[in-house]
Amino acid sequence: MLEFEPEDETPFPHKKSPIIGSAFEVYKHLGYGFLHRVYQRSLQVELTRRGLSGDLEKRTTVRYKDVVVGEYDGDLVVNDVVLVEIKIAPQYDKRDEAQLLNVLKATGLNVGILLIFGRCKVEFKRLIF
Repeated sequence: MLEFEPEDETPFPHKKSPIIGSAFEVYKHLGYGFLHRVYQRSLQVELTRRGLSGDLEKRTTVRYKDVVVGEYDGDLVVNDVVLVEIKIAPQYDKRDEAQLLNVLKATGLNVGILLIFGRCKVEFKRLIF
């Protein structure tokens, strides 16, 4: 008997997503060592070239038990459904993953991608809440 995994119906489900591909393209051209804002804007440009919308620092409502308690400006929101958080760091830090999960929970967004532009490579983690 063959068993199949259910298809992932969340936005941009595969490692070959245009968001991840865009991050690698940006790193290929810029490398390591620039300010956060440079990577953020470059990623927005690359996403636009690939036919996606990327809103920089899009303000999202934060809720606590269905009560609005504040706002959060995410690094980049792609097509209004995926929150991309960009970190410039020499290596991956698990605390950044926890922070992104908390932001997804508080804002009501379901999909987040953590991008780490490191010294030697780009690392990423796709999170679902």
